[in-house]
Formats: sequence, structure tokens, C-alpha cells
Amino acid sequence: MQLENYISDLLYRYECVIVPEFGAFLTQRVSAKINTSTNTFYPPKKAISFNEQIQQNDGLLAHYIADVEKIPFEIALEKIKKCVGSIKSQLVEKETISLENIGSLTLNEEGKVTFEPFNHLNYLTDAFGLNQMVSPAISRIEYKREIESIEKVIPLAITPERRKSRPYLRYAAVAVLALGISSFIGSKYYVNKVESHNQIAQESANTQLEHKIQEATFVIENPLPAVKLIVTKPVGSYHIVAGAFRVEENCDRIVSNLKAEGFNARKIGVNKYGLHQVIYDSYESREKAYEALNEIRKNGNPDAWMLVKNLD
Repeated sequence: MQLENYISDLLYRYECVIVPEFGAFLTQRVSAKINTSTNTFYPPKKAISFNEQIQQNDGLLAHYIADVEKIPFEIALEKIKKCVGSIKSQLVEKETISLENIGSLTLNEEGKVTFEPFNHLNYLTDAFGLNQMVSPAISRIEYKREIESIEKVIPLAITPERRKSRPYLRYAAVAVLALGISSFIGSKYYVNKVESHNQIAQESANTQLEHKIQEATFVIENPLPAVKLIVTKPVGSYHIVAGAFRVEENCDRIVSNLKAEGFNARKIGVNKYGLHQVIYDSYESREKAYEALNEIRKNGNPDAWMLVKNLD
């Protein structure tokens, strides 16, 4: 199994892809930049890093492999475990592991995994189609020389040096500037007059409308009592899944039990296998979701896992 292919697919959509018992590949958005020495323009992208400390399984990678290969979740976990064992053995043998489109992994003298990302693939979908570009340097001196050669044939004062030798052009420029200023003042005065007229007309219309509203009489018989509806909408894209059930009555019973225990439990629909899914709660941040997942696993449900999905 080419594990790097599945990791690469998930890096387009998620900021963190955890390989259980090995580490996590993280992405961070980097703004566009320019290398002034080489005149190279680089589009925005996702920078990839590796954190060996994050190893706890969140179910994301295993569920994705299970969906793609149409295999049970447990078998997908076994495949991941086998690949991780092979990678660790090669690292111990001082080999360099090259993960296609992601980066290379090596083991340093301290026994820590070091990661060197590959930069030829951009995982930022907002920058799709944008490639780095090299722009040739602009030589302004050459352009100036070309203009001076034209001035020798056509008597036009273009360069500053030629302007100094033609003082009458200075007075023509002053005249043009004065004409432009007067035109600007005139147009400004006209605009102010139009705005003043519009404001007066608007105030008059508002006064008439207010007068008519005050003269109107509204009679409401048997007014209905005000009804206040309080709707609580779960927020967050990180959901802790309690389980999935074939029979919906069992699903409702689990929801009732979890609510009795204090969880904000609810059903989130039927997955593609026809199972009704129940979640403990939803969270806005990955950190809070991980804290809740660890607490739930410690206190009774080791099979709980996290689903990252927008349910709106």
C-alpha cells in the first residue's frame, strides 16, 4: 500500500493528517512572495511540516483508506500499522524514506525523525493554476537611450535634459495646469450644487412620509401573543462519533442515554453504508475536540473517533 498517496490526498483538505504511532503531517498557509535577486514570483501555498510527538490515532487516515479501498476500518488500521513498521525499520537502517509529493524522512544522530518537504506540489486549493514566474529585469537606462536617439530625429522634449533647453515649454505647462485647476474647481462647484439639491429633495420626501405615517391609524383586533423560539444550533466541524447503528430505534436509545449523561448528543444522518451515526458533541477547534475524545476514550468508549465534516 502506497501510504503517501492517501496522506497527499488528505493534505489538500485538512491541516493535520496523523499517521498512528508515527507522527503527524501539518500544513500552514504561506503568503505569496517575491525573490528580488532572481525576479521570481511565488504564489501562496501550504507549507508542510512533520511533528513526531503527535501520534494518537484520530481515525481520519484509516477511515479514508477504508472508504477508498472498500475495506473494514480495522483492516485499514492493520495496513497502516504494517507500513509504519516498515518505515521505522528503514529509518533505523539509516535509509532515507522518500514520500512522493510530500517530502523525505531521515533519522538524525539523536534518534529523532527529520523531515525535508518537497516544494514542487502546492496543496493550497485557492492557488490552483498559479505557478511561480520569473520576470525579466526592466532596464530603464536602455529605454532612456532609445528615447534620446528618437529625439535626435523628432524634435520632441521627452528627456529631462532636453526640457532644460526649451524654456517656452515650461510656460505652456503652467498654462495647461492653470486651465486644469479652473476646470476642476468649476466641476467641483457643480457637483456640490447637485449634491445640495439632492439632499434638500431627500429631506422633503422624508418629511412628507413621516407626516403621512403620523396621520395613519392602525387598528389591530385580538392581537396574537408574542412567541419566543429559542433554537440552539450545534456549531463546529469536529464531531466525536459514539457509534453507527443499523436500527434507528437503537440509535435513538443511545442518544437518550448520552443526553442523560450530560452530552449534547444527536444523530447526524445515515452514512453510505446505511448506518445511523450518533455523536457525543461538536467542537469548533481541533484542540478541544481532541481533549473531549481523549476523555471519552478514558471513561468508557475506547472506540470513539473524530469526524471532521461541515454538517451545515
